[in-house]
Amino acid sequence: MISEQHLQEAAASLHTLRDCLRYGETCLRAGQVFYGHGNDDPWDEALALLLHTLSLPLDSDPRILDARLLPSEVAAYLALLVRRVNERVPVPYLTRQAWFCGLPFYVDERVLIPRSPLAELIEQQFAPWLVPEQVHRVLDLCTGSGCIAIACAYAFEQAQVDGSDISEDALAVCRENIARHGLEGQVSAVLSDGLAQVAGPYDLIVSNPPYVDARDMAALPDEYRHEPELALASGDDGLDFTRRLLREAPDQLSEQGVLIVEVGNSWEAMLAEWPEVPFFWFEFERGGHGVFMLTRQQLLEYRHVFSD
Repeated sequence: MISEQHLQEAAASLHTLRDCLRYGETCLRAGQVFYGHGNDDPWDEALALLLHTLSLPLDSDPRILDARLLPSEVAAYLALLVRRVNERVPVPYLTRQAWFCGLPFYVDERVLIPRSPLAELIEQQFAPWLVPEQVHRVLDLCTGSGCIAIACAYAFEQAQVDGSDISEDALAVCRENIARHGLEGQVSAVLSDGLAQVAGPYDLIVSNPPYVDARDMAALPDEYRHEPELALASGDDGLDFTRRLLREAPDQLSEQGVLIVEVGNSWEAMLAEWPEVPFFWFEFERGGHGVFMLTRQQLLEYRHVFSD
């Protein structure tokens, strides 16, 4: 915790960007905050907060580190630092910005903070499993901020993309990001309970749905408590949403369509429940796990298993 007395001393003593970054790193280390929303060390966290405060880009010239700050700028930075350490608010919620596939997105507490390994697949246009010229319609199911839908629109410029979610609050954020990227003619935000209100067929359904099981939900670091539980929790084994998706997905896929879903740690529960299903599990160069693919034909072949 950063005490009021400590804060007053800092406000009187910090003068340069370098001072603020050193102090921020010390506070973040002492506060034992959890990193998992874009940065992986206290220096990067402190830097993101400070550059946001000063409206400076992340690639700013290092020579600015010794520039002196106004007292009001120091105070604004310290206010964010206090919220990060004392309240455990993730940095993207404080700066209202997250990055996904090299693209900036607006985020707030209505949506998850983007961090999916699906970004690596999108950047590769899901090769070799999809032929880009044959992808005409894409569904990002449980779209949240719309980051996956919008990144898919960049990857498949000729495709129409739907981003669906059960949360109208999340879709409001999605629409804002669609507008920020100027993709109103290509990406649509759709209110839907799972696949119930979407209109296929789609050549690709990609989803980062709720998949956290009860045990992991109980053990989540405080930082994750700021994210919407609706987008995280999915029953005792984390598969409540995925079970329904596996049953219904083939009805919304084109003949050669594929389903790609992130289930995180719940991949073990999937293997235990459906050992006979030939899930293809992706491997990622930049880290991440628990993402599978099934074709429409496979979903139809094993539909009786998913319906049990």
